[in-house]
Amino acid sequence: MVVVGAGAAGLNAALVLTRARRRVAVVDTGRPRNAPAAHMRGFLSRDGMSPAALLAVGREEVEGYGGDLLDARVDRVEPVPGVHHGAGAPPAGFLVHLAGGRVLRARRVVVATGLRDGLPDLPGLAERWGRDVLHCPYCHGYEVRDRPLGVLGTHPGSVHQALLVRQWSADVVFFPQAVELSDTDRARLDARGVRVVEGPVARVVVEDDRLRGVELADGRAVPREAVFLFPQMVPRDALLSDLGCERDAQGWVTTDGAGRTGVPGVWAVGNVADPRAQVVTAAGAGAAAAFAINHDLVDEDVERALAAVPAPTTAIAATTAVPQ
Repeated sequence: MVVVGAGAAGLNAALVLTRARRRVAVVDTGRPRNAPAAHMRGFLSRDGMSPAALLAVGREEVEGYGGDLLDARVDRVEPVPGVHHGAGAPPAGFLVHLAGGRVLRARRVVVATGLRDGLPDLPGLAERWGRDVLHCPYCHGYEVRDRPLGVLGTHPGSVHQALLVRQWSADVVFFPQAVELSDTDRARLDARGVRVVEGPVARVVVEDDRLRGVELADGRAVPREAVFLFPQMVPRDALLSDLGCERDAQGWVTTDGAGRTGVPGVWAVGNVADPRAQVVTAAGAGAAAAFAINHDLVDEDVERALAAVPAPTTAIAATTAVPQ
């Protein structure tokens, strides 16, 4: 079994599978999406823990049950030529090619490679990402509560994001930027107490390692202490594309409730398939996939064992047919 990606989803899948006494290798390059964040929130018993600390503990737990952790990049995954065990059954296995030439063989593959956040090309945004330029109010809203907040219009859902952020502060300013506001949008923002400041944004103002405001192209500066925006979420799913996994209308790889893709033997869990998954959600998805994979392997083990049993030989006695 090979798990590609050692975030919460991949490590939790590996943890459950190693505890099920499966041999598991986890391959990862050590660049998690949430690396800029100092803390993670909303994870029962782990609220406030740093993402790096969670992953370090997870790696230790997987290794403690015999899992192998490889610091490497997977270049491609290909099915092993061979006889399938029935319609819709996985291939004889998969060859997982690592950068540098090493090849792993696996009966099943879990892809948990996550996504990357594409940010608008505005000075200051990338440097403050995960600190005071934020995406998820459920992850960061409480920490910036009651402070002057801004929401940058970068996405069709930005108006709703502004309405949501208002839950954490009475002082919220919406900067439309790339969003054309309808009369209904303006009425909803006004009813919620969200101010709208028109004009293109030039940059976020940072002083003494803190975000101080949003500067417009005409030179106006609006004091703010944190800014929310929707990044462009780009799944790291090249491996799944190369395997021919199906996608939905929004371009994301489709899976069932346990992470099973349309390609037999291939699972996708976490942000690579679900952009809304937080750390706790991704970890749960990894566990659900592991349960399904182990059941899948048990069924295959039984079928193989049955196929290896010699067919019984039955002596045929001469009888006289009796009409029924």
